[in-house]
Amino acid sequence: MSLKATDAPARPRDFRQKLLAMMGLCFVLMMVALDQTVIGTALPTVIAELNGFELYAWVGTSYLLTSVIAVPIFGKLGDEYGRKPFVVIAIVLFTLASMLCGMAQSMLQLVFARALQGIGGGMLVATSFASIPDIFPDTHERLRWQVLFSTAFGLANAVGPSIGGYLTEYWGWRWVFFVNLPVGILSLAFIWYFLPKIRYSNQPPSRMDWLGAFLIALTLGSLQLMVEWLLQDKYSVLLIPLGVLGIIAGFTLFWWERRCENPILPLGMFKNNILGPVFALSSMMGFCLFAIMYYAPLMFQGGFGLSPNQAGILVTPLAVFITVGSIVNGRIMSRIDSPNVVLYVGLAAFLISALAMTQVTILTAHIMIFSAMALGGLGIGLLLPNLTLIVQASAARTQLGIATAMLQSMRMVGSMMGAAVIGSIISSQYTSKIHTLLTLKSAPELAPSLDNPQILFSHEKSAQFLQLFHLSQSEGLHLLTSAREALVTAVHDSQWFITGLVLVAFWLAYRIPKVNIHSR
Repeated sequence: MSLKATDAPARPRDFRQKLLAMMGLCFVLMMVALDQTVIGTALPTVIAELNGFELYAWVGTSYLLTSVIAVPIFGKLGDEYGRKPFVVIAIVLFTLASMLCGMAQSMLQLVFARALQGIGGGMLVATSFASIPDIFPDTHERLRWQVLFSTAFGLANAVGPSIGGYLTEYWGWRWVFFVNLPVGILSLAFIWYFLPKIRYSNQPPSRMDWLGAFLIALTLGSLQLMVEWLLQDKYSVLLIPLGVLGIIAGFTLFWWERRCENPILPLGMFKNNILGPVFALSSMMGFCLFAIMYYAPLMFQGGFGLSPNQAGILVTPLAVFITVGSIVNGRIMSRIDSPNVVLYVGLAAFLISALAMTQVTILTAHIMIFSAMALGGLGIGLLLPNLTLIVQASAARTQLGIATAMLQSMRMVGSMMGAAVIGSIISSQYTSKIHTLLTLKSAPELAPSLDNPQILFSHEKSAQFLQLFHLSQSEGLHLLTSAREALVTAVHDSQWFITGLVLVAFWLAYRIPKVNIHSR
């Protein structure tokens, strides 16, 4: 017997209700997208005020870690109970956590508030994306309405870096988080009144796999801490226990999910010849995108000496052209059956962007940086929507929510690893270059002040550095300039790593069979 929506009358029937329901989802997406894009340009200023550069990556990875754990849980719960209640709860949680982020008085408080925000963000990602096929079961109709979704995402991405830079420079970095409050209230109103509650099953909800959720958290948490502490000598004694814990948790998770009657992590999806490569490609592109989005502003502000507002403007084309790529992709996919060729075009554009980022210096014309960022955004805009279309055309209807959630979850795992691995590479390379510089100058006593690049983001801290060590203006400026060059070189090294990963992504795209996205 074919499954149907058990409360089918709740499905939007007219244009007005569909439009208002989609607007509610658009506001949700804008809130999440704003949060991801504004924080990058604000972070250098945050660490200059709150100190704690060692927690720089954790502001992003704590959010991503809890999001990754939340996505499969609430993707599954959304399939079982309907998605609307969880969208409402997620909006409230995300908005309150944003307020706590803006009120943080230390980096540690900010990290914990971001972790709470990540739970809400994971719930939103797991439920809002899967709500679109609920409203528009017909693929052709969904593709037409997808333009509205892409436009909202693009608008938030487009203004995000600029808003982040402007608010940080003129209002203070706390307003980067407070900006979520009005968007959250608006999205809650639209979702509450217009998003239908639809559930695809005639059976009572299954029991939740809470042990699987705990094992996912333990495995990813151990892996995350290992990556973060790998290059920090003060935590080296904990690496082996963490590695052992992660391996045991991972094998236990694999063993349990194969035997669980209703697993939170359907391992069969990873064996699927379509979904497996798509999940892997999503993870890899999340890694690469986050590595650029988070650390390009670090290079622009710390390495080039630009203001937060200027750095935000330079990053803006990346966000704007994600939207352009998504809209162009919607036009293309309404006319062709399979997105495979478009995947290669997107990867090629992102590869050129990554190569360009290995070469930019303080002397590079801003129009060239603009172009590189725009090309990277265009590539992502042509890639990510098609991965969603492939998954939604290939997964069973009763697993639509968990399949869509798994796709987003794998992208978040990649983003989390990208922020952590690239952060470790940059920190290690920068510290190594600074120590080499100070050894040549026979000034090892300056290492505690210079081996943390947060000094490069604050004129006040730079002036204190000159006074503390009684350095002349020329000596101090030379050392600070050398430190900036070391940071730029460290970021360049990380972008070469990204370039290599994009080449591997071509192989993953090759492994994805052709899928007719209009067949459902």
